[in-house]
This record gives sequence, C-alpha cells and structure tokens, in this order.
Amino acid sequence: MKQFGLSAPFYSTEPVHRLGLLTMYDHYLSRKQVSDFDLFSLDDIDAAFQSITRLTYSQNYHLSGKGEGIVIAPHVAGHLLGGTVWKITKDGEDVIYAVDFNRRKEKHLNGTVLESFVRPAVLITDAYNALNNQPPKPQRERDRDFVEIISKTLEGGGNVLLPVDTAGRVLELLLVLEENWSLKSLNFPIYFVTYVSASTLDYVKSFLEWMSDAIAKSFETSRDNAFLLKNIKLLTSKSELDSVPDGPKVILASMASLEAGFSHDIFVEWAADVKNLVLFTERGQFGTLARMLQADPPPKAVKVTMSRRVPLTGEELIAYEEEQNRLKKEEALKASLIKEEESKASLANDVNSSDPMVIDTHNKHPSLDGLGQHGSRFRDVLIDGFVPPSSSVAPMFPFYDNTSDWDDFGEVINPDDYVIKDEDMDQGAMRTGGDMDGKLDEGSASLILDTTPSKVISNELTVQVKSSLVYMDYEGRSDGRSVKSILAHVAPLKLVLVHGSAEATEHLKQHCLKHVCPHVYAPQIEETIDVTSDLCAYKVQLSEKLMSNVLFKKLGDYEIAWVDAEVGKTENDMLSLLPISTPAPPHKSVVVGDLKMADFKQFLASKGVKVEFAAGALRCGEYVTLRKVGVASQKGGGSGTQQIIIEGPLCEDYYKIREYLYSQFYLL
Repeated sequence: MKQFGLSAPFYSTEPVHRLGLLTMYDHYLSRKQVSDFDLFSLDDIDAAFQSITRLTYSQNYHLSGKGEGIVIAPHVAGHLLGGTVWKITKDGEDVIYAVDFNRRKEKHLNGTVLESFVRPAVLITDAYNALNNQPPKPQRERDRDFVEIISKTLEGGGNVLLPVDTAGRVLELLLVLEENWSLKSLNFPIYFVTYVSASTLDYVKSFLEWMSDAIAKSFETSRDNAFLLKNIKLLTSKSELDSVPDGPKVILASMASLEAGFSHDIFVEWAADVKNLVLFTERGQFGTLARMLQADPPPKAVKVTMSRRVPLTGEELIAYEEEQNRLKKEEALKASLIKEEESKASLANDVNSSDPMVIDTHNKHPSLDGLGQHGSRFRDVLIDGFVPPSSSVAPMFPFYDNTSDWDDFGEVINPDDYVIKDEDMDQGAMRTGGDMDGKLDEGSASLILDTTPSKVISNELTVQVKSSLVYMDYEGRSDGRSVKSILAHVAPLKLVLVHGSAEATEHLKQHCLKHVCPHVYAPQIEETIDVTSDLCAYKVQLSEKLMSNVLFKKLGDYEIAWVDAEVGKTENDMLSLLPISTPAPPHKSVVVGDLKMADFKQFLASKGVKVEFAAGALRCGEYVTLRKVGVASQKGGGSGTQQIIIEGPLCEDYYKIREYLYSQFYLL
C-alpha cells in the first residue's frame, strides 16, 4: 500500500487479520536483524491492516461505491486458520476464487466447502499441486511417520529443526507434537521460536470457533482448549534461545525459507552434525535456501550469509550522531520556514478579507498623515470603537441544546451511542504496536523499543551439510487427483488457472479442456483476460399490477415463475415491466429441475414399483426403461442441459412412470 499508493478496501476473516499482522511483524523483525530493511516499517504494517474489514464465514457483504451491486462471502478453504474461498456474486452470477484449498479434514481445520458450489460463471483456482498425483497417506499414518522420524533422531542424541511459518501451517504441527508427546510421555523438550510466538498462541486460543468440529466440540463438552500446550515452550528472543539447555531437542523456528530468522541461524549451527535432522513440512519457494536443500540429491555444502546487528562505537558513533543532529536541524529549519510562510499567508488573508472594519491600504484615498488637523479627528474616529467596553461578554463557543425524545418509559436512547466500535479498539491496538492487550512479546517489544545506533555486519560461510534432510507433506493442499475431481464436480462455465509452474499449469489446463469445461484460461503474469459472461442480465422493476397475477413455485432456496410482460418507462434508472396489453402468446412448457436417478429409484420403490439399474439405465417394472443423456449426465451432475428418455410400450406402467417422472420437475 505504501509503495504503490493503494487505497482499495481489504476484506478478510478475523484470524487472517490478527495472525497476518503477527506474521508481518515477525517477517519485519527477522529481516531487520540481518539487513537494513526499509521496504516497509511497522507503522506501514499497522496502517495496512487497519483498513481491513473483517467478515465471518458465509457472511454476505454488500459492497458500496464502485462495487455497488456486488456481494462477497468468505467460505472455508481448509488450508489455513481463517483461510477462505471467496464467492463473488453480481447480477445473479457467481465468481468463485479458490486458491490454496484442502479437501481433507485435519486436526485443527475442517475441509473446504468448494464442492458445494455448482456451475459458477467463473472459477479462479491454482495449479500448484496439479502434478502431485501421489495419493496422500491417511492422517494417522502420516502423523505416526512424522513423530517416529523425530523420535529416532532424538533417541540417537540428535536435534530436530523444523523451519515453519509464523502462524499458519505450524498450528497443525504443534497439535500433532503436543498430542503424541502426551500419549507417549516423551520427555524431550520442544520449543516454538518466533518473535511473536506468545502472541500467536494467545490469539489462536480465542479462535476455536474457526477450527475443526472436533476442537469446537471438545471445548463445548469439557472446556478443553486444544492450544493450551503443556509440552511446548515458547521463545521470542535470541537470548532465550541461547539459554536453552544442551541435549536433544525439537525446535520449530521461523522462517520456513531459511533465508532469515531463527531457523537460518539454527540451521547453520546444526547442519554439520550427522546426528541432527532438518525436517521440512512444505516445499521451499524458488531461489531460497530451503528449496536448494530439498533438491534430489541434496547439496553437500551450501554458501550462506551470516549477518548480525552490532552497536556503533568510536568514530562511527560520532559520525552517526553528527548526521542525526544535522538532519534534526534541517527538519527544524524546514518546520520554521513552513510556519513563517503560513503566518505570512494568514496575515495576507486577514488584510485581504472582506471585513468592512479593516482598512484597505491599497485604496486611492489620501493618507491620514497628510490631512493635518482634520486627520486627527479621523484617527479618533477610527480608534474609537475598537476597545471593548467593560460590560461586554467574553467570547463564547456556540452551544446547541439537543432536545430529547421521551415516551411512556422515559427518555429514548440511541443504542449506537453505547456500542464499542471495532475501529476504536483497533486505534488503541495501533498505538500499542498492534496487540489488543497493549503488549507484544518481550523479545519483539525489546527490538522495537531499542533505539541504540547499530549496523549490520555480514560474512560469507560455507556450511557442510551432514545432517539428515527430510521432506514430509504438511502443506495442507489438495493433491492433483483431488483437484481434478473437485473441478469436474464444480463444473464452472469458465475456468482461470493461476499460481503454478508452467508445466503444472499446462497439464491441468489440458485436462480441464477435456473433462471440465471448454473455456480454460492460464494467463501469464500481468496479463489481463476477459471472462465476461455470455449472458445478458438486466435490473428491472416489477409493477404491483404485474406481480398480482404471477404464480410462484418453490425451487430450492428460490421461487420461480413464468412472466409475460412488456417494457414500460424507465424509473429510478431501471426498466419497468408492465402487464401486456394484448393476450399473452403461447409458449412451450419449461421443465425446471435436476433429477438424480438414484433418488428417483428410491422414490419409485416407495410407490411399489420394482426398479433396478442395468447397463446405465433404470429399469422400471417389466417393460419401461429410463435413460438419462446430455451434458449434466456426462459431467457427473450439475445444472447443464439434460434429457430423460422413456423407452417402452404404451401401457399402464408407461403412463404411471411418466406421471411419477413429471412430479419430480416444475412445469412453467
């Protein structure tokens, strides 16, 4: 927002707002300790997150201004706490934005609800996992292998480093370790190390309603909070980390990229010991140290930059203080010049004002000094009246007495006057560094408050990588096969693929062209594409006279009807529909509905009809067969065009089955 001057509104869920703020704090502090990081500041972070409007799952939010007529709603994505699949509705059409979603239910998250959407106008999704076709292990088996490899390393006298994010996927790892350490009574210490680890867990404890059904149910029945961690200690500073006792231990440290933060320094310290283990739980981004170490085979040595911030001393400190004094003097001089200019402008405005009591020095009348004795009389007249009399009232501010409304129960109050607004709470949070309690973790707070002049010292090192390097998938994303299955079920009219390698994007694009929809787009970075709907939708105003003769029929959450009308005059920028002045022309019957053959089979059985599936058709009795053909049947359901063919001789069973079939649809 600062770099590009953006002022657009932001929308997110409450966990994303709170934990995202802490993530940016941790990122900033990690970078600041090893470089002169000036891309953004903590104030920039606060300003950006202050503009976020927070929504709850399934909440329909109506945009205003340029977004008038657009409704957005967040839904569960299943990837991160508070992560969302966005449903954007305009003129009756849905655009679904679903990047990074997870079909599987995990310990702290429910699976995505993406499959509940059917036939949206546009679906925007990612191809990140399109080439990952290995079936995921069952959760218990994956967690067992995860804990087993950690336990073996610890029992062999080694340490385990898990490079993790600040407040995202690390939450699942914390629960897995906490649960297994309690079940197996393991005594090896576990440390969660970020600059904001304590604040992160404080917030997470209050977000149980955003988590899985199992966690919410456990809290409702026994008041057990899953994130009251008894086996994991939280560290927030380098000094706390240095004071950790020697011996085998597990450390979850940010950042996951190993480019900076606690994880970078710990890796450099532990990599040369063959007994240690670096356990990756997500794929590293291109160009990072984590990605380099995940190569097959991994490198035997890597070059890293070790940086640390040290206080200025001697001549450097003197030069720094002189420069700061010079800058302060320049700022003071600029401020005084600005103040002087403002005072001059204020005087000029006073002189040029239209007050009739002010003397116009630019007029053409002779000066008073040249009027001799007559001038004194004029001077007396001008001076007289400018001295306020002793009986005058002192200047006062205007006061308006607001009259209150009263009823039989007393004075009527406005409830809005007594509501504590979120904005007011956020203002207090910003003044105290973003934490709602006015407190940051001690480690991060000390870094923020430390104004000691310092510099960054860096040196290049070659690290011999002798420790074990293992990757286990805890990314929380659906695999390639699941993604393809979900896309086929959702069956969008148009599909846009983003966020994936060129190979993965092209692979998923070709698959979707064959099995999902004919309109698939894979735009390049900064490329603009047009996915405007082919349908024409208009806002119209229905007159009361027209609606009085319309018969609605219930269809799911909607009511539908056939309307014969003619366009009238435009009212309130909308077309008005009026009853037609001539007899309505005949129209073919419109059949609305989606028949599921399995449901219809049960319906016929309840009516006493002997029914069974055979060769993809539904055999009803001895003579009648139903066969479903069309787009919807090929896509595995949905709302596409479909036909149901009734085969058999014209007999009593034929007409009876046909009537039962008609009863499953609405005729308009």
